[in-house]
Amino acid sequence: MSTGAYAAAYEQSITDSTTFWGQAAKAVEWITEPTTVLDDTNPPFYRWFRGGTLNTCFNALDRHVRDGRGDQAALIYDSPVTGVVETFTYAELLERVATFAGALASLGVDKGDRVVIYMPMVPEAVVAMLACARLGAIHSVVFGGFAPAELAARIEDAQPTVIVAASCGIEPSRVVEYKPMLDAALDRSSHTPESVIVLQREQAEASVGERDTDWEELDWHELVADAEPADCVEVEATDPLYVLYTSGTTGRPKGIVRDNGGHAVALRWSMENVYDVGPGDVWFTASDVGWVVGHSYIVYAPLLTGATTVLYEGKPVGTPDASAFWRVIGDHGVKAMFTAPTAYRAIKREDPTGSLMAGHDLSSLQTLFLAGERLDPDTYEWASSVLGVPVVDNWWQTETGWPIAANLRGLEPMPIKAGSPSVRVPGYDVQVLDDAGQPMPPGHEGAIAIRLPLPPGTLPTLWQDDERYIAGYLSVYDGYYLTGDGGMIDEDGYLYVMGRTDDVLNVAGHRLSTGSIEAALAGHPAVAECAVIGVADDFKGQVPRGLVVLKGGIDAAGADGERIRRELVQRVRDEVGAVASLKQVDIVAGLPKTRSGKILRKTMRELADGKTPTVPGTIEDVSVLDALGPVLRPGA
Repeated sequence: MSTGAYAAAYEQSITDSTTFWGQAAKAVEWITEPTTVLDDTNPPFYRWFRGGTLNTCFNALDRHVRDGRGDQAALIYDSPVTGVVETFTYAELLERVATFAGALASLGVDKGDRVVIYMPMVPEAVVAMLACARLGAIHSVVFGGFAPAELAARIEDAQPTVIVAASCGIEPSRVVEYKPMLDAALDRSSHTPESVIVLQREQAEASVGERDTDWEELDWHELVADAEPADCVEVEATDPLYVLYTSGTTGRPKGIVRDNGGHAVALRWSMENVYDVGPGDVWFTASDVGWVVGHSYIVYAPLLTGATTVLYEGKPVGTPDASAFWRVIGDHGVKAMFTAPTAYRAIKREDPTGSLMAGHDLSSLQTLFLAGERLDPDTYEWASSVLGVPVVDNWWQTETGWPIAANLRGLEPMPIKAGSPSVRVPGYDVQVLDDAGQPMPPGHEGAIAIRLPLPPGTLPTLWQDDERYIAGYLSVYDGYYLTGDGGMIDEDGYLYVMGRTDDVLNVAGHRLSTGSIEAALAGHPAVAECAVIGVADDFKGQVPRGLVVLKGGIDAAGADGERIRRELVQRVRDEVGAVASLKQVDIVAGLPKTRSGKILRKTMRELADGKTPTVPGTIEDVSVLDALGPVLRPGA
């Protein structure tokens, strides 16, 4: 374990959190300074920076313009699907945000009101988010293209005054019309917004005002043309900034609440200490504003820092090929990039030698950060070798809003261990517990939990549902937040996240993580991607089953496929042990994933157990799941 800057910061953050976060809060501009750094008078509902007031939009835009950054690029919009590249300075982005905030105010949006945003990766989505923050309104971004049922559930729960939508989103092979899905969602919902604002895109313009509706339909451009700019509204540090619904929920959706004060302090601190990105640096996060990564590290953290953020409307492959990321990095002088391991696995599969990097100047790139799915050692090794820069895993959740574990490249870079997101981030008292809630010794797996209070920027509760917050996160271990992931901490203090606890297999009484078996499969040179699920077994309770996607050019149907299957079974036996009982490995064309890149293991497990699978609305391509049916279903 380090004895330098990291160790000192971590120790202070746990033993004297008031001093640590009080110091970090000085990077934020307050209207009224907080009277209390940590309000712990009503556990488990801890609140940060009680008594303080601020405006998040002011901290993200206005103060940079005031302090001389008005001509610096704030947002670079790069859209290979439309062929548009556009740069907005801080002054230009501020003007657009203030004007749209004025438009929202003219429709009756006030402090505390909710606004649902249903848009693709376009600058107007960022403008709408910041305009809500400017007014003290609470935005709830719903991933563009969500099906009507999921969208309706979120509208019902958030009860927005206004909905802001685009006419369509653009995929590499198709245009997805949003307006019909929004209309269907509003037909299903018992809540009716007062207004719906539609951004028309030329690829598929929507009919506006032609339906007999209970809400007022407005064109974005016409509305903005008549709007007066709005000033920033003062809000409490503990007032909500946004509500973000977790993906794949069933029944009533689960709204993660993010407050204004703690969020601004935590993200500002993380940008320089975790990611080593400061004012003026160019930062590229390839995610979507509909996910928490997009909220935190496309929009808020880089703009709160005074950096330049790249908004990318495209894919890692297919827009036009596996060189897409290299072009963006080279064209815009990106210092650091953040995306999901899935994206790099896709690039590796299409271009295993990295030949498409030729012709792109990647000299500006200093670090690649990956999060969202477990970073398997094979993908880590490949990305490290082709890029020649540190490839850094970091682990966090929608609920936390920023990293729980990371290699803090700005505070104190540490040796990287493949398979580990490195160490606990200051503020997070992470423990690995056994079933009785006792800490496990180093090197032993258990449930990953975080001792309360959680640090600033994490969820204080769920939207209008304190009881569900306690039941879902705080009820298993007294005084702890349960992450839902299993793992271990090694002798050096490095955390290993082995997968969701519901992905832990119980094989004849032995608890095995799918992550350890997947790591063995992923290390085979022919494997591009893999997943392991636990299938019900009458004799052993559960047995693991592997699914692998091979690298291009390998004949999966012939002798090569049979050889690879045998080698994969043997690898697991050698690296995990005979206790794993892995006997079946299927070679498949693709694995079903959410649009944010998470592999749908639970859905595949239900298929394999003969159940009707739960197919979340976030699935990227349902045809991939359909193709797996004949492979996974019992008797197949």
